[in-house]
Amino acid sequence: MDLTEIIQPGMGREEISIVEEEHTAAHVGSGSLRVLATPWMIAFMERAARVFLGEHLPQGYSSVGVHVDVHHLAPSPVGSRIKARAEVVSIEGSRVNFNVEAWDGSGKIGGGRHQRVVIDKARFLRRVADRSRADQTGTTSG
Repeated sequence: MDLTEIIQPGMGREEISIVEEEHTAAHVGSGSLRVLATPWMIAFMERAARVFLGEHLPQGYSSVGVHVDVHHLAPSPVGSRIKARAEVVSIEGSRVNFNVEAWDGSGKIGGGRHQRVVIDKARFLRRVADRSRADQTGTTSG
């Protein structure tokens, strides 16, 4: 499948989320305060990229996140409305590179890069099953 036939740089998606207690640094253990945790900010950004690809990929395909490089710039308290945006910047074979950003009502809270790989779901799940069997038997390949 040639992804450039269905996805082009400049395309993207925005997702809206509300910061709840479960999204706080204190709750997830990445900090001690009741503000949006960095792992959740990243998850909101990844979700925008994943949903975008899911809307454009043919049946039987999905994507997995393989790289994130972001900066968390400002705190967002519980109740904040977070807008996360993912915009395609390039496509390299099965890899789709995104610029990602997030804002709350006071301004930009984070930004950076995110890369996802488009996968054939059936093939990917076979690999997962193989790894699960290897893990259960204690065998490794490296």
